[in-house]
Amino acid sequence: MTVLSTRPSSRPTGRTSARPLRAATSLRAPGLDWLLMLAALALVTLGTLLVWSATSTRADLTGGDPNAYLRKQLVNIAIGLVLMVAVLATDHRWVRILAPLAYLASVGGLVMVLVAGSTINGSRSWIQLAGMSIQPAEFAKLAVVIGMALVVAERTERRWGRRVGSLEVVIMLVIAGVPAALILLQPDLGTMLVLSATVFGVLAVAGAGRMWLAGLTAGAVGGAVAAASLGVLKPYQVDRFLAFTNPGLDPRGAGYNTEQARIAVGNGGLFGQGLFDGSQTRSGFVPEQHTDFIFTVAGEELGLVGAGVLILLVALVIWRALAISARAGDLFGRVAAAGIACWWGFQAFQNIGMCLGIMPVTGVPLPFVSYGGSSLFAGMLALGLLQNIHLRSAGPIRR
Repeated sequence: MTVLSTRPSSRPTGRTSARPLRAATSLRAPGLDWLLMLAALALVTLGTLLVWSATSTRADLTGGDPNAYLRKQLVNIAIGLVLMVAVLATDHRWVRILAPLAYLASVGGLVMVLVAGSTINGSRSWIQLAGMSIQPAEFAKLAVVIGMALVVAERTERRWGRRVGSLEVVIMLVIAGVPAALILLQPDLGTMLVLSATVFGVLAVAGAGRMWLAGLTAGAVGGAVAAASLGVLKPYQVDRFLAFTNPGLDPRGAGYNTEQARIAVGNGGLFGQGLFDGSQTRSGFVPEQHTDFIFTVAGEELGLVGAGVLILLVALVIWRALAISARAGDLFGRVAAAGIACWWGFQAFQNIGMCLGIMPVTGVPLPFVSYGGSSLFAGMLALGLLQNIHLRSAGPIRR
């Protein structure tokens, strides 16, 4: 049996030190977190049906083939499941060893986007690879989480009882700052907001001081004001924020997406108009309905009850991620799992909120639900990592 840590039990552990690591040489453990797995797969299944409904009558998207996006999404799911299993089956020590490589790969992808990326909807965020459009910013979210978690673990686990200090916080901010700057140059405001919220959550879980957290909050507000004032944001992005503060400002322009999304959700009533029968959905009034505004399909066709079930599944996934974080056998697993929960939680809130008009339109997908390979691949990789952490924390693993 290989033992990953031999720390004596009599030593003080401190607030942020990890509990003793358990041996990890095989996958024979009490089992997967089946609540997490089933909830995530239910979201993927429901999302596939919603994507199919949103695209089946859109000849401008499908080229006349109503099943085109259904087949594409099924291929994405198959690839995502392979990625999930690969991470799930990887020895926990190798996950930590490969974390820097994953981070460097994500930064390299973001650089490639700026050099030779494709511009879609005003943002240079995609690169063409093997006939697929890949969005490196989606993978950067996970890479930042595991990179920051690795810094915390490497600099605190081996120093008995050492708390996260200013030097660790600075290193973590540098790790997050490099991809954040590259994402801002695209510019991808939605991903930037999600990444910022995720970084804040990771720092809070890792034990960063309150002064750091307060300073980062003030800095984020100041940075947003400066970005708008200095012209870093595109005019259409500024208009979206203005439309959010005053929905009636430009109902046929910047406020059109929000207005149509509200109409679609309102049409659903209690039980919805029926899958594939939504009037707004079939007419194509809601832009980007299979990606950013996928929740409006659920609201219109499945009603308040169906949309509520979707939100409940999202909440269940986030809860299980937090539970895995609380039981993690090492500090890396604890911080990484909490960071994933923050990422999914804020992104889901942002996506659903903009469909309901309580958040500005920034263009982020709903985790596990929206159409798109990059978002689904990153989510399935994170799901595999959560299950990996759970398997190594659920109990002693024997040969």
